[in-house]
Amino acid sequence: MLTAVIGLVSALVYGSADFLGGLASRRISPLRVTAISAFAGLAALLVASLFVGGHWSAAAVGWGALSGVTGAIAISLLYACLAIGPMSILSPLTAIVSAVVPMTWGLLGGETLAPIGYVALGIALVAVVLVGFVPEKGAVRPSLRGILMAIGSGAMIGAFFILIDQTPDDSGLVPLVLNRTVSGILMLAAIGVVAIAARRRRMRVAALVASGGRGEVAASTDAPGALIPAASEREPIATGWLPGLALAIWCGLVDAAANVLLLIGIRIGELSVISVLTAMYPAGTIILAAAVLRERIAPVQWVGLVLALIAAGMLALA
Repeated sequence: MLTAVIGLVSALVYGSADFLGGLASRRISPLRVTAISAFAGLAALLVASLFVGGHWSAAAVGWGALSGVTGAIAISLLYACLAIGPMSILSPLTAIVSAVVPMTWGLLGGETLAPIGYVALGIALVAVVLVGFVPEKGAVRPSLRGILMAIGSGAMIGAFFILIDQTPDDSGLVPLVLNRTVSGILMLAAIGVVAIAARRRRMRVAALVASGGRGEVAASTDAPGALIPAASEREPIATGWLPGLALAIWCGLVDAAANVLLLIGIRIGELSVISVLTAMYPAGTIILAAAVLRERIAPVQWVGLVLALIAAGMLALA
């Protein structure tokens, strides 16, 4: 019962963090939002660890650091695949893979459920797809590249669950502290790489213009992908870090809370159960989007939400 409740609550909290991160990304670049949120979450976890405690062991540090690597890769691939689109297919695909990978790992590792529990997991997986469905008018078929990125992102999210599950029970919040530290450093490195690449592009264009090669500039910028930054590299509506700073910080604090709930759920329950329930994180995003931005919740998403509650109740019984 408690595991099911924690799983659903952590999904809603994760979804809330995504909502805040989405709003912040409208003001500054997603990479900056991710870096700011990582260090904001790290600060919160460091403060919380003073009260919670935890044993600093090689296992706690190692698994926590590895989970930070998988988390950074997952976020990068997620942004990339959603930028390619269509979101209506790639978003639920990412969520379903993120649920299936740790669920399979847990069941193969010896986790067992009552018969009703396996039925509930099936219903929950259907709910994940429906809740994550983002209606798009005239959505095109996804490219192979987009599909592979979505699968890769989901697999890395699933790997994060598995790695956190390996951490010692007496480690407290130590693994999450290492997770945020590594993730934040990697995202700052990514920002630096993007900045250098953008600077080189500008210098190249300036050199072509200075040499009178305006025709070459036009031709090169018309070529697919040439001198055109990816979605995460384009100049945001406002420059600098300040416009979305507060939202990014809140995103990090809320996401850290979700990670703590996830850690608690994994340590008191089954990985297969908590991973599937947490994969319903789009529910928190769509609920907040409906309440704050007045966005409409599609009928298929309502069905997914109802199925999620049914599955959680069945898992509680299991």
